[in-house]
Amino acid sequence: MNPTDIARVQTYLRRLLGTERIRLIKPARPGLSVEVAVEDEVVGTLHRDEDEGEVSYSLHLSILEEDLPPAPKAAAEAPARAPAARRR
Repeated sequence: MNPTDIARVQTYLRRLLGTERIRLIKPARPGLSVEVAVEDEVVGTLHRDEDEGEVSYSLHLSILEEDLPPAPKAAAEAPARAPAARRR
């Protein structure tokens, strides 16, 4: 993607998500994915696609298990349901 594409998509994402903390990072070499960061943490990649003259952009977010909050204890400790009794 060229710098103009990157700037336009960054402006759109900031407006859509309501934060200036989103930053698109130009790849070191042409052809690589643009990185999407929130402040200093890279959270995904952005790809440009052109098909029959129509351009679209795909955002891929990567969420690591270690970054998620702990699972609620009630769900983790719920006993398994006993199978229904058979009728004769």
